[in-house]
Amino acid sequence: MIKIDFTENDIKPLKYERYHHPHPRVLCPMEALLLKSLGLAHKDIANLTGVCPNTLRTYLGEYHIGGLDKLKEINFYQPKSELKQHQKSLEEYFKKNPVASINEASAKITEITGIKRSPTRVREFVKS
Repeated sequence: MIKIDFTENDIKPLKYERYHHPHPRVLCPMEALLLKSLGLAHKDIANLTGVCPNTLRTYLGEYHIGGLDKLKEINFYQPKSELKQHQKSLEEYFKKNPVASINEASAKITEITGIKRSPTRVREFVKS
């Protein structure tokens, strides 16, 4: 069990942030830490907040390492397409040489960039 000693100065912002932070992904860790400050067991905190014990340990570890600011960080995984770096040149090419289908566009993209993508991914890329 992770042992964290909370002072009144630590608890005060937790009480505020658990209801007032603008992002819902931050509210749950704040609630979990507030419950931890009240001395509840990890199992009970996990049940009350609806997170798995591993997630709760992650919250506590992040708080231990970086404090409240670390828990306020919002990091979403957003993969970047390799085609993004070729977007301008492909856009110019397709304006000068329009294609009739996504399959044709896929073949041209592979020919120009060397990057092969399925028609579904090419369609998403072209629409973006």
